[in-house]
Amino acid sequence: LSPDEDGICSGRYFSESGLVGLLEQAAELFSTGGLYETVNEVYKIVIPILEAHRDFRKLTLTHSKLQKAFDSIINKVLGQKRMFGTYFRVGFYGSKFGDLDEQEFVYKEPAITKLPEISHRLEGFYGQCFGEDAVEVIKDSAPVDKRKLDPSKAYIQITFVEPYFDEYELKDRVTYFEKNFNICRFMYTTPFTMDGRPRGELSEQYKRNTILTTMHAFPYIKTRINVIQREEFILTPIEVAIEDMRKKTQELMAATSQEPPDAKMLQMVLQGSVGATVNQGPLEVAQVFLAEIPADPKLYRHHNKLRLCFKEFIMR
Repeated sequence: LSPDEDGICSGRYFSESGLVGLLEQAAELFSTGGLYETVNEVYKIVIPILEAHRDFRKLTLTHSKLQKAFDSIINKVLGQKRMFGTYFRVGFYGSKFGDLDEQEFVYKEPAITKLPEISHRLEGFYGQCFGEDAVEVIKDSAPVDKRKLDPSKAYIQITFVEPYFDEYELKDRVTYFEKNFNICRFMYTTPFTMDGRPRGELSEQYKRNTILTTMHAFPYIKTRINVIQREEFILTPIEVAIEDMRKKTQELMAATSQEPPDAKMLQMVLQGSVGATVNQGPLEVAQVFLAEIPADPKLYRHHNKLRLCFKEFIMR
């Protein structure tokens, strides 16, 4: 349907019945794609039209399809088997890419896609374009320094990213579907130390959180969308420890509140959280950051936050 197409306004779709037909087709496709919540939104437009025409036969069929969609939502929520997609940030570097040079995209892949799979696929695709020896995949997620790259090669950097939401957004995004629909912000983390190593002791472990904003929201008609904005936040070692403790608390809360209870999952979470052999676990975090009250007043607020994280963790 293009407004520039001759005779479009006199076409069979440019009518009330044509609109209803397209919307019903869209609802069927959303249902096939597992986006059952959107089926309801589409039929909110269709139902008033059918009611105005007293088309009770179609209304019966529409409501039966809505019931099927709602039943699917309930079954999926109880079974927790919905898979909406996996996202990767892909950066292109090198003059061989032309206009794509230094451009970033977020790719949406099937939910079970692993990093090596998309890496192998893109390396193979661009290897056919430029030659296998001319394409190289950058293995880490650190910022790319173009001065260190070979100008005769094409470089691809691929990083796993997750949907990112501000705290106020999470109040409205409660369900798993809402956290995976109409999303345009993604985040990935890069651990680093001041001496250049990616990982070090707890007291010297920093983290860079990078938030990417795409031009359009997923799901979209394309499976890759341009990144139009990038924000970076540096977490200090004690802030990294606070984030890790909050994550451990959330994992423990999820494992203890699961219905029906999963003893194996709970055992794995407990072993990963409080096991005596766990490196950089809660015990070591407490010894490093809570052994003494910091002299710097700026660190005292983080020190108090970490104490509160431990209090909540122990209560779980």
